[in-house]
Parts: sequence; structure tokens; C-alpha cells
Amino acid sequence: MLVWTKSLHIAALVIWCGGLLLLPVLLNQREAAGHGPPLHRLHAFTRFAYIVVISPAAFLAIASGTALILLREVFTAWFALKLLFVGVLTGLHVWTGLVILSLFEDEKHFRAWRMVSALVVLSVTLLAILWLVLAKPAVDLALVPDLFHRPGALGEFGRDLIRRLTP
Repeated sequence: MLVWTKSLHIAALVIWCGGLLLLPVLLNQREAAGHGPPLHRLHAFTRFAYIVVISPAAFLAIASGTALILLREVFTAWFALKLLFVGVLTGLHVWTGLVILSLFEDEKHFRAWRMVSALVVLSVTLLAILWLVLAKPAVDLALVPDLFHRPGALGEFGRDLIRRLTP
């Protein structure tokens, strides 16, 4: 069971991460596509890749990763840090979807610097996850703020943050 779950997790991760690295390159093709049928083909292909291939792979990667947590009982500090970066990767996934929704309207652009920035941020996030998984570094819990050591403190922090952000 463990081997099959891990195999599914790795396969889904390869599709998810590869797809996320491909999407900024596709989005950068927006301007070159111009208007009319080439633009509609690019839009349809990009949406298809995101909705039918990349997002289900993300779901499978996260679901199989969750199953692996339960099967392997991995509850260590390096793993918590890895989950933080997986959260960043998930946020980048959502951001990419929002860009896809808005980019194909008239007069929208996805400049080369945005493509490069997206690829750099994605690559750094993926490399951080890969390093954490392979190195399994010893993380000194003394470096973690006291906020994360006290039960209920994260809720208090979130409540205070929401109050500051709401008018």
C-alpha cells in the first residue's frame, strides 16, 4: 500500500509541478497570439491544461501526500516546514488560475518579466520542497516564534490580523 501511494504521489507531483512550470511560458504567448482563432486556441489549451490535467494532479498529489503522512506517521519539524512550502505552491497554483481567467480579455498582457518572475518563484519553491524532503534537516525549534508554541495563539494572531485588515 505504501509503495503504491508513494508512486501515485510522485507521479502526480511530476505532472503538477511540470504543469505549473509550463503555464507561465504559455501565458507569455498571449501577446504573440494576437486576436481571433490563434488567441482562442491558446486560451482553450491553457484552460484545458489547468482544469483537466494540472489541477487534478495537484489534488492527487495533496491527497496521496496526506495519505502518506498517515501511513508513515511523519510528524517532524522539517516536515512542517515542507508543508509550509507546499502551501506556497498551492497559493501559486491558485494565482495562476486567476491569471488565466483574466489574461485572455482584450488588451491584457503577460510580459516576459512576469514569466521569468513566476518561473523563479516556482523553481525556488520546488527546490525548497525537494531539498527538505531529501535532506530532512534538523530544524531548531528555538527559531520558531513563541506564537507557534502556545495552543490557541495562532487563532489570536489570525483574529488580530483580520481586524487590522478589515475597515
